[in-house]
Amino acid sequence: MKKAHAINRRGGAHRLGACALAAAALFTAPTPAWARTTQSITDTRVAWPTLSDLISVITLQGYNTRLVVLSTAMLGLAAGVIGSFLLLRKRSLMGDVLSHATLPGIAAAFMVMVAWGGGGKSLPGLLAGATVFALLGVGCVQLMDRHTRLKDDTAMGIVLSVYFGLGIALMGIVQSMPGGNKAGLESFIYGKTASMVFNDFVLIAGVACACSAVCLTFFKEFKLLCFDDGFAQSQGWPVHTLDLLMLILVTCVTVIGLQAVGLILVIALLITPPAAARFWTEDLRKLMAVSAVVGALSGWLGASVSALVPRMPAGAIIVIVAAALFVLSMVFGTARGVLVRARRRRRLDRRIARQHLLRAMFELNEQAPASHTGQTTTQRDASVTFRQLLAARSWNTRALKRLLNRARRAELIQPTPAGAYTLTEQGAAEAARHVRNHRLWEIYLITRADIAPNHVDRDADEVEHVLGTDMVAQLEQLVKLPLPKRAVPASPHG
Repeated sequence: MKKAHAINRRGGAHRLGACALAAAALFTAPTPAWARTTQSITDTRVAWPTLSDLISVITLQGYNTRLVVLSTAMLGLAAGVIGSFLLLRKRSLMGDVLSHATLPGIAAAFMVMVAWGGGGKSLPGLLAGATVFALLGVGCVQLMDRHTRLKDDTAMGIVLSVYFGLGIALMGIVQSMPGGNKAGLESFIYGKTASMVFNDFVLIAGVACACSAVCLTFFKEFKLLCFDDGFAQSQGWPVHTLDLLMLILVTCVTVIGLQAVGLILVIALLITPPAAARFWTEDLRKLMAVSAVVGALSGWLGASVSALVPRMPAGAIIVIVAAALFVLSMVFGTARGVLVRARRRRRLDRRIARQHLLRAMFELNEQAPASHTGQTTTQRDASVTFRQLLAARSWNTRALKRLLNRARRAELIQPTPAGAYTLTEQGAAEAARHVRNHRLWEIYLITRADIAPNHVDRDADEVEHVLGTDMVAQLEQLVKLPLPKRAVPASPHG
């Protein structure tokens, strides 16, 4: 009987233990797969994310993921907006100067806080020191620009190297201080996005919104400063004050980006998004908008990839994503992309070749002998053989055949039963216009620029394709030839 009771007590204890484990399992989050495996510190294999990890990052389910992704997106947006003016102002190196000038400020702020009895790791204090030294760097560049004959790039190169050298020296002193080797100040060099807290997000969001608002408020002034600062100064605008305000905004964005991407890579967020946007539009407002989108997208995607794949630093991935967007913009941009420019160049080359063909036929027709009735052959009636065209210019047989086929499809020329070619009514009118523009420019160069007649043909060959209606009217007034309207002057070569 006692043995049976003991067995029952042991069975009840096992059942209670099982129930307790089941209850604990209900209120405890499941351990991720990557955390359940024992991994050596020397294991450098990349653990690829699962589908659940991907969904979690995309939907921003994790608290730390939300902070990092939203912070870097806001930083990229602000950097894209202010970077647009920095790019057009041709001061791309200024962002690099400011980022490197923050290093001695961080080290000096740590030393001051330690001297005052603090821990030295206060982020607001470190960022305040970085801001002060960044503004000092801006002031040094401005002083060299205004009071010396040094160019901007020279002044910025001097300030960059001197301040960064000072920062390295101060960092060496910090490392020798008590607790300095554990301060983690080197994270500001390469960035440490994963250590962001809610206060960092509030700081980045606030500064980013403020900088963007200032850029939109002073849009007209910054636009004038970027495109024609001399005209702005002649109109009484405070050019130096506006320039200083722009650099202060760049400083603010640089300082808040130190923890996200580091002082070495923050320049990429200031330059790469506007450089990518330049391939998509020629309008400054659209440029700012596209640059802001590229910057925000770079921060968002870079931080997300870093959250998905371990051992991938967020700052470096953000810059790589921005570079990838830049390459895509460079190739597929609708305003200045490689494909668009190649297509435009191809169209221009075809148009120039067609104009050369029509002018060659016109000039060959001018040299046609009189008919048996004693009348001069007209431009439309005269026919030109393939051999004559081939000798008129440096065409090869294949290129000339292709050119003649395109001109025939455009109804500018028509073949004759004898295998020659004649100009259509439309082709004759277009040929006369091109020859007239060519000869007007030749006459202008001979009579006004005092250039020898045998030296003007090549120059006129390049200019005749871009002469507009207004320019042709001015040429007509300058050469003062007694010609009827739209009449083709004789060749100045005799």
